[in-house]
Amino acid sequence: MGLWQLLAVGAVMLMGLCGVLVPGVPGPAIVWAAVAWWALDDTTGLAWAVLAGATGVLLLNQALRPLLPPRRFKGAGVSKRSVLTAGAASAVGFFVLPVVGGIAGFLGGLYGAERVRLGSRADAVASSRTALRAGGYSVMAELFACLLVAGAWLGAVVWG
Repeated sequence: MGLWQLLAVGAVMLMGLCGVLVPGVPGPAIVWAAVAWWALDDTTGLAWAVLAGATGVLLLNQALRPLLPPRRFKGAGVSKRSVLTAGAASAVGFFVLPVVGGIAGFLGGLYGAERVRLGSRADAVASSRTALRAGGYSVMAELFACLLVAGAWLGAVVWG
């Protein structure tokens, strides 16, 4: 697979990661499609293993989705900016501190955005808790699954 095709696969994967944060966009399906595109073109055993792992992780995510609260951010008064900030911080945290950094980044980004928006620490903590109950756990779990897949793909491309 050439450099331009790898960049295109990475761009599609990035769109899928952003799609997790936007209601109605099938982010995990887009991320999986990007990995499938790569694996179908680069037919090594590593590529197929990454595709199989991505399929398993994303299917597990879909199976656990009904156990998490539905996304109702508007009704809870959570701003879109807070959710997008939390998602961006999660992506940065995932690559700075692999695996656990994604969760810490999401929580820290959500709290930081709410602190800037509301001003006081107590209000930011209360608003962050409300945001997590309103669907933040669902978004965090889905984003974490997609980040695991993206990280596996990136690792396979760089070191494989």
